[in-house]
Amino acid sequence: MDKQKLKEILREKRIAVFMGGVSNEREVSLATGQAIIDSLARMGIKAAKIDFGAHALSRMTSDDLDVAVLALHGKYGEDGCVQGALEIAGVPYTGSGVASSAMAMSKTLTKLICKSEGITTPAGRVYFRRNFDPEKTDLKTPVVVKPANGGSSLNVSICARENEIIPAIEAVFTNDDEALVEDYIDGTLITVGIVGRQTLPAIEIEAAQGFYDYKSKYTPGETIYHIPARLYKQTLEQAEQITKRMHEALRCRGASRSELIVDRSGTVWFIELNTIPGMTETSLLPKAAGAVGISFDDLVLAMLEDAIEHDKN
Repeated sequence: MDKQKLKEILREKRIAVFMGGVSNEREVSLATGQAIIDSLARMGIKAAKIDFGAHALSRMTSDDLDVAVLALHGKYGEDGCVQGALEIAGVPYTGSGVASSAMAMSKTLTKLICKSEGITTPAGRVYFRRNFDPEKTDLKTPVVVKPANGGSSLNVSICARENEIIPAIEAVFTNDDEALVEDYIDGTLITVGIVGRQTLPAIEIEAAQGFYDYKSKYTPGETIYHIPARLYKQTLEQAEQITKRMHEALRCRGASRSELIVDRSGTVWFIELNTIPGMTETSLLPKAAGAVGISFDDLVLAMLEDAIEHDKN
């Protein structure tokens, strides 16, 4: 659709940006939501700000919304919960649907999809808070311990010594019922984004401290981003193909961002897919889009256009 025509259509709609929420990724969500609101304002498009919580369920119907922009990260935002509520309320929304969001949010379910698609992913074991017994763990290092249903690299640990594993698992249980323990893959971390039907160029992530943790992600200057990634063209094409396959296998729509690791032999390992990528000043999807001439405002427009078009089908 012509951008000017799309803007005119959106100026007539009641738009709300869902942000904040109750997960431990609240602060990132608030930053993402505000960046989107600022973008819409630059384009002359009004949008209400909804700090998502229990009260937001009533506002879905009482405000008679035309479209919701989802800027929520983590629990209740990316896991299909708010998407299901919006489906019931009959409100179109940006991003992936209920099932896609739930599957992508679960790193264990994503691994099953990887295996069914024949895509290489690190081997992993899942431990549940309800029956976790430290005496029965038999794990060899190095491993990566992470929440099975979280993001923003919160409570993610690289364990080089065996006595680090149990504390790392217990740290995960402070915010998640499932801890995923993966084999550590030594290599180059890259991310590949998708907007609509367009696969964006891969970004190589070089964290100053060697580990792309929460601080590295959201502190300007803590990470160097290489666009294009410093890898062979054939390897980058393979990474982009894998990302597209997983985006489609998970039935995603709108925008997504996947993380992959390329080891020293050139093997591409799929790690995870985010259905609501961050849109802050340090976020990777806007960086990748900018590398091919898609501005931040155009990226926001593309997300809203996808929501409107999907609602017609």
